[in-house]
Amino acid sequence: MSQAPVADRYARAIFELGVETNQLAAITEQVRRFAQVYASSAELRAVLENPVVELEKREAILADVAARLSLSGHGLNLIRLLSSRKKLRVVPDIARRLDRFSDEKAGVVRATVTSARPMPDSFYQKLVAELESATARKIVLERKEDPSLIAGFVTRIGDNTIDGSVKGRLTEIERQLVG
Repeated sequence: MSQAPVADRYARAIFELGVETNQLAAITEQVRRFAQVYASSAELRAVLENPVVELEKREAILADVAARLSLSGHGLNLIRLLSSRKKLRVVPDIARRLDRFSDEKAGVVRATVTSARPMPDSFYQKLVAELESATARKIVLERKEDPSLIAGFVTRIGDNTIDGSVKGRLTEIERQLVG
């Protein structure tokens, strides 16, 4: 069964709670921190998801992780609730959805530009200005490098991709010649 509806339901509830209590940024940051640790530690996932490990031991480990990450209030309550319902595996999805909901509320769009080599800051500034003009929203740009692009760049905004790379053009030419 897909976990997307479960993650969406929890993310929507915690988003609404965060807006209502004016703690959205703090809660989102706490969930994000836990999600990063949880996703990056196979050992932590193995222990917290293992029904053979005693409940008290799992709770103690969760409490230790929460303390190290300075989780408190609603963020901590969410993690405890997910643990008690054996839904911790959806925390990374919840964190991504919380970010998306927060961005939507703030009128922010996240974009990624991947270039074959580093570009000057002036290029990125101009690209952000153009994207903000085209979308009428604030753009938060993530920069990546991929030498396999040969030259040029690929910009992704949500589900839209603008491929201005040599690799993309060569792939398009190959597709036209073959098919």
